[in-house]
Amino acid sequence: MQGQVYCALALLAMAVTPFLGNAPSTGGLVLLAITLLLLGIPHGALDTVFARRLYGVTNWWQWALFAVAYLVPAGLVVLLWLLAPAAFLPAFLLMSALHFSGDPAPGVPIGCRIVYGGAIIILPTVLHAGAVQELFDLLVSGDVTADLVQLLHITGWGWLGATVIAVLYMARSQRSASLELAATGALAMIATPLVAFTVFFCVMHSPRHILKTASADGASPLRLLLRSASLPTIACIVAFGAAMTWRTGVTLDARVMQSLFVGLAALTVPHMLLVDGERWRARGLH
Repeated sequence: MQGQVYCALALLAMAVTPFLGNAPSTGGLVLLAITLLLLGIPHGALDTVFARRLYGVTNWWQWALFAVAYLVPAGLVVLLWLLAPAAFLPAFLLMSALHFSGDPAPGVPIGCRIVYGGAIIILPTVLHAGAVQELFDLLVSGDVTADLVQLLHITGWGWLGATVIAVLYMARSQRSASLELAATGALAMIATPLVAFTVFFCVMHSPRHILKTASADGASPLRLLLRSASLPTIACIVAFGAAMTWRTGVTLDARVMQSLFVGLAALTVPHMLLVDGERWRARGLH
């Protein structure tokens, strides 16, 4: 059902695209950032569930050690962005694509997973390369954004072909996964880039992760969120506000993009170490 809701909202986002500008206004950017914070961040806040299940973290000093172990790689990502932004951006995109490849249901072939994970990253540059570069320019400066977008644009046509092949390949035996990939590919191609990412992240990736975690934990998703994700989510929102205050030397648009997406990149590294590490161990791939 969650996949069906995602496909329906992806269609809605594509339908309203002609009424939206190619680049969001400052108010629209702030609204999308709030949506990502409220609907996207909580799935990562459930990493506390993995800490209890995988490492037996229960008392205060174990939680303190876990927090340090979690925040150190996150801090290194922020440091990479500050010192080597040309390396940060492609690393973040590759890392995100690998992480998103875990969304499809069990049984989906690895090749289709790779295509799925990269679709929301690569396909927007096929028709919206200029808008993607404008967003990237708010994150990092220099020629790296133009070169990277050009590479993604060239890769995008081949990725589009691979997406069509993967959709057709899964259509008979894995219809739900096929529809989800088709919706993601169409969303990435047609909707404006930031809207496409927001819909994907908040309606597909985050809810899918929450449902999987709740199922493995034997709890209802709402109860699990209230019990385990409330405080970490609040902490992330406070950190976002602090980052917005700290980055005073740039425009408001740049502050929103940098605070949000550099923050997401920083949180994704320890999140992947926990979530994807368990996924690969479960498959026997150490």
